[in-house]
Amino acid sequence: MPEQITITFPDGSEKEYPKGTTGRAVAESISKGLAREALSITLDDEIMDLSRPIEQDGTITINTWDTEDGKYTFWHSSAHVLAEAVQALYPDAKFGIGPPIEDGFYYDIDFGDQTVGEDDLEEIEDKMIEMARKKSTFERRPVSKEEALKFYKDTGNEYKIDLISELEDGNITFYEQGDFTDLCRGPHIPDTGRIKAVKLTSLAGAYWRGDEENEQLTRIYGISFPKQKLLKQYIKRVEEAKKRDHKKLGKELDIYMIDSMVGKGLPVWLPNGTTLRRTLEAFLREEQKKRGYKEVITPHIGNLDLYRTSGHYPYYRESQYNPIDVDDEGYLLKPMNCPHHHRIYSNKLHSYRDLPLRLAEFGSVYRYEQSGELNGLSRVRGFTQDDAHIYCTHDQLKSEIENCIDLTEFVFGTFEMPVDIRLSFRDDNEEKYGGDTEYWDRAEKEIKEVADEMDLDYTIARGEASFYGPKIDFIIRDAIGRKWQLGTVQVDYVMPERFDLTYIGSDNSEHRPVIIHRAPFGSMERFTSILIEHFAGDFPVWLAPKQVQIIPISDDFNEYAYECASALKKHDVRVEVDTRSEQVGGKIRDAETSKIPYMLIVGEDEQTTDTVSVRRHKEGDIGTFDFSEFISNLTDEIDNKDLPNH
Repeated sequence: MPEQITITFPDGSEKEYPKGTTGRAVAESISKGLAREALSITLDDEIMDLSRPIEQDGTITINTWDTEDGKYTFWHSSAHVLAEAVQALYPDAKFGIGPPIEDGFYYDIDFGDQTVGEDDLEEIEDKMIEMARKKSTFERRPVSKEEALKFYKDTGNEYKIDLISELEDGNITFYEQGDFTDLCRGPHIPDTGRIKAVKLTSLAGAYWRGDEENEQLTRIYGISFPKQKLLKQYIKRVEEAKKRDHKKLGKELDIYMIDSMVGKGLPVWLPNGTTLRRTLEAFLREEQKKRGYKEVITPHIGNLDLYRTSGHYPYYRESQYNPIDVDDEGYLLKPMNCPHHHRIYSNKLHSYRDLPLRLAEFGSVYRYEQSGELNGLSRVRGFTQDDAHIYCTHDQLKSEIENCIDLTEFVFGTFEMPVDIRLSFRDDNEEKYGGDTEYWDRAEKEIKEVADEMDLDYTIARGEASFYGPKIDFIIRDAIGRKWQLGTVQVDYVMPERFDLTYIGSDNSEHRPVIIHRAPFGSMERFTSILIEHFAGDFPVWLAPKQVQIIPISDDFNEYAYECASALKKHDVRVEVDTRSEQVGGKIRDAETSKIPYMLIVGEDEQTTDTVSVRRHKEGDIGTFDFSEFISNLTDEIDNKDLPNH
């Protein structure tokens, strides 16, 4: 009888299979329908081809299009089909890398003397579909380093040679489909025929290895689907996303500006944007105060030794601005708030009775992003994090993690943003991480225990941890279904060692605290960009920079309009009176364009009866109300943080 292995399924059930069985065979043993839909498997933390033999016990997930790992496999394979199509159309093209990304895939290509532009994408799309219809299988072939180098030397591809030079002999594989061969670890879908619809979305320049000193390649972005109707839905979503683009709406609604004299990637918040941001900050401040946080303020720069101690310098050296020499000392624009908070903790001796200590700050940080990566508010060089660091005992750790998760879910629940949770753990590349492995194992165990005890639906991502500890990442979905990674909760056993942080325990001995890094919004800039697009600029009343516009139908009723405005201001309502010499219809259109939630039209009848005629943005006239009734309804809506239909 052949040797057996035990396969564990996501629901915890187990089944034995012969050693060397394949993912396809496992899928077929469950149902023929699942086998038809299967794209790959995930065995423990590794995504594998359906045809790969399974040699050891493990936990398996059958990946279909409806799973993240399934889409990853599908789009990875689509990148290879893109390269195959380009090779057929441009035989002299040389290929760099072609990974799947969050929404599709790309391939970096050296077209040599030929120029490829947007007008050429449709021809490449057509060729991709032609290649896909051949239903070529993806064949995995292990090769020696010598063989791999010879293959690409013969084809004159210096980019693949560069990649191979860093690989270990014995861990190199080629994948072949049709007439195309590529250096690749996999995984891939069973055959190209699964790809039914393709859209190449854009072109960009990309320096090889991201180094401006290297050759600039042409990056072709695309997305693909197993059904044509999914492509149609995607195109519709893209069109909706363009309408919601925060760069467009941010300008129209006077939220922020980027000014060349101020500097690339350094947003300037305009009055409307500042009101929006301060309202968000006040919302979180109030909630943090209820939960025992103490707010601090730290400088925008710090001594270089501070960041050497933390490890942020040189770990993140490439994403930091160059040090500044001051009085023969090096200073750095603050890339992180954490080290400053650790020094605040060190400022006094702590007893176990002082813990947990929860320090919070809306702290501005600065990181160098390449100019080609900058994007409105969502990718900037200067931004503000809603940072907090919790210093606690080991016994308090799990309850503090739970409190952080609860706060984060409360924040996103307020905006009705569904949340996916990912536990980001370390992988086997020890050079990426600091600290003792024992501490890492303990922190990962504790995070998982909390997630299980709170009955959270989560995935585990190996290799996504911070350099100083594992973390819980919160991925929100906006109103049109796009995913954004925002909040994070990180457990840190490393920084207490680096900064020699201690507290006096009940035994009168020194002990190390544990640190939790926590930021629900992530950054105020990026969160605001997402919020603009989530609501399409139609903010709920409590967030809207201008909540009420009062429009008198003639100058005779300006005084009554101002009396109404004064009464609203006493309830902290953000209100303006439009006394311009324009027609009432034009004023209403302007208020609609500015997405002001409420318009109050006042004339002789309203003044005589102490009422207001109310218009709601996008709804039109909703009736005449006693002014006191309107105030009561409005303040209830603001206090309850009611949301519009978005």
